[in-house]
Amino acid sequence: MALAALNSLSVSAQIVEKNQGYLPFADAPINYRSENLDDPVAKLQDKLDRGELKLEYEPGHGYLKSVLDALHVPVSSQTLVFSKTSFQYPEISPEHPRALYFNDDVYVGQVHQGRLLEFVSFDPMQGAIFYVLDEHKVERPRFERSELDCVQCHVANGPTKGVPGVMLRSVYVSLSGTQAAGTPAFITGQESPLKDRFGGWYVTGSSGSQLHLGNAILPDGTHADQLDMRAGANIASLTGRIDTSAYLTPYSDIVAQLVLAHQTQMHNLITQTNYQTRLALYKSGGEVTEAVRQQFEKPAEQLVRYLLFANEAPLEDRVEGTSGFAEEFAARGPRDSQGRSLRDFDLRKRLFKYPCSYLIYSEAFDSIPSPAKEFVYRRLFEVLTGSDQSPAYAALSSEDRRAVLEILVATKPSLPDEWKQFVEQAQPSNSNQKGREQQ
Repeated sequence: MALAALNSLSVSAQIVEKNQGYLPFADAPINYRSENLDDPVAKLQDKLDRGELKLEYEPGHGYLKSVLDALHVPVSSQTLVFSKTSFQYPEISPEHPRALYFNDDVYVGQVHQGRLLEFVSFDPMQGAIFYVLDEHKVERPRFERSELDCVQCHVANGPTKGVPGVMLRSVYVSLSGTQAAGTPAFITGQESPLKDRFGGWYVTGSSGSQLHLGNAILPDGTHADQLDMRAGANIASLTGRIDTSAYLTPYSDIVAQLVLAHQTQMHNLITQTNYQTRLALYKSGGEVTEAVRQQFEKPAEQLVRYLLFANEAPLEDRVEGTSGFAEEFAARGPRDSQGRSLRDFDLRKRLFKYPCSYLIYSEAFDSIPSPAKEFVYRRLFEVLTGSDQSPAYAALSSEDRRAVLEILVATKPSLPDEWKQFVEQAQPSNSNQKGREQQ
């Protein structure tokens, strides 16, 4: 599968063949082929097998609605991509885009009149696990693991950090839905400027004066710099552009797109840190040597920077969605006694009000092996307490650091004791400071 560019696949007819050909990380200690999985789709299949749940089929949308409900994936997360970036690419076009839906742990793709639903489901230890579900009505629908063909494209040194992962691509698209010849392509993350995002995607919502590549098709024979980006900006609904009755909503929400860009690379960095630590410890026989530390500290430091949005491309104008995704997303997060959450949006100068990824609450983050997770916590503490004032974290104000630290202490179980002690010791001085400001 791909997320659009959760990317394209080189696919054979044997989409669910599991034991043929070379598969990265199939051997110890990763054992990627293991069936001992704890990802959302594996858990759902277990419920189906035990008869605790049944998927309902609906004409027109197949099992999609039932699957989204079972996986707790909001319909408001719908984003539509019309570039041919799926193994079901013959059915994808600007007239019939592919629909993608997601929550914190799983991505779901449906192609108009396609034969398979596509899934990327994140296991706490193994990272991205790929599945398909036959779209035809059957007595007992079953998720099939689709590992070999998907991993061929979803293990890439740059886009997925060299581990099974996900990526978003932004491309200049021709009338047929293919990438226009001679044009650049971009892998999208939170560091990507808006002007390079959303190529090949429909985008609904407002971005003010900021332009992007969404909603636009490059006419044959024209150059990339001739694309009319203004024509694709600030579109409230896709009604009139495509047959929206074929989709669950008429939206491809810009806020959902921004969250998707952050989340995909965050997932990859968590998996990379996990894999590199396990590989290094396996090679050393479990001893945490200097060589082992060097192997996991580099990706772990990258994870910390990304987690704290240290490299985020700033917004230059207000962004507003159309589908209700922002409100639904923000309502799901744990909050501290002041009502603050890491899922609160800013959408004026940056994506989130408090710059720390909500994926710090994920099972995947908690499953990072001990030495690497201890390093991550130590580095986070150094940055958030202000003892690290290096240029890499210069974008974080003292107010940002303090707010994130306080929110995490209040909402994240099992933090190191020094975090809580630091906040407790700082509270009296903070209260005194507030009192002086009010006088």
